[in-house]
Amino acid sequence: MGMQTRQSQRRRQVLSRERIVEAAIELLDTAGEGTLTVRALSEHLSTGSGAIYHHVGNMSELLQAATDSVIAAGLPAHPAAAGPAPGPGAGTAGAPEDGIRTVALSLYDAVAEHPWLATQLASQITRSPWGAVTPRVFESIGRHVRAMGVPRRTWFTTTSTLVHYILGATTQNSRTTAAEGAGKGPATETERAEFLDSASRAWQELDPDDYPFLHDIADQMREHDDREQFLTGIDLILTGITATSPPAAAG
Repeated sequence: MGMQTRQSQRRRQVLSRERIVEAAIELLDTAGEGTLTVRALSEHLSTGSGAIYHHVGNMSELLQAATDSVIAAGLPAHPAAAGPAPGPGAGTAGAPEDGIRTVALSLYDAVAEHPWLATQLASQITRSPWGAVTPRVFESIGRHVRAMGVPRRTWFTTTSTLVHYILGATTQNSRTTAAEGAGKGPATETERAEFLDSASRAWQELDPDDYPFLHDIADQMREHDDREQFLTGIDLILTGITATSPPAAAG
C-alpha cells in the first residue's frame, strides 16, 4: 500500500501541462483527433481525469496547446523585432524569399508528420486569430514579406495570401494522403503511385472533346511531386509580389 502511495505521488509530481500536451500529441499522431479523450489521455499517462483537468481546462484548450507546441517547434527561429521596418533583404538570413520558402516548407512538413494538424491550423487561423498559433504563423511569414520591400499598406493582404495558400495546399495534401492510406497516416510511395495512376487513367478516359485540357495534363498529374508542386505555388506567388511591388516602389 505504501509503495502504491509513493508511486502515485511520483506520478503527480512529474505530471505537468507540458507532459499532458506531449501525450496528447502522441495520441493524435497514432490514432487521430477523434480518439483524443480525457479517458484515453488518463490511461496513456496512468493518472486520473482530475489531474488532467487540473492542468488543462478542456479538450478544445488541449488541442490548441498541442497545435501551438508543434508549430512552435517546427517554425524556424527569427531574430527579435527592433527599430523601424527594415529595407529589402534586412533582418533575414539570406533573401527574404528564401525565408518564406523555409517557413512554408516547415509548415508543410509539420502537417505531413502530424496529419491532424491541418484541420487544427485552419480552424485556429480563421476562428482564433488572437490565439497563440495565428500570431506565430503570420509573424514568421510577415517579417519576410516586409523585408521584400512590399508597401506597408499591403502587408496584411500579401501575408494573408501566402498563409491561405500554404494552409490550403497542406490541408489538401494531408487529406489526399489520408485517403490513400485509409486514414492511417501518410501513404507509402507505392500506394501514392497507384492512387495517381488511377486518377490519371480516369482523366484519360473522359471524352477528349469535352476535356481536352485534362487529356493533355493527365500524365503530368501522374508523375508530379507534391512537395515540388507546393514550392512552385510559393514561387508563383512570390513572382507576383515582386512584379506588383518592386523594392523601388516600397513605402
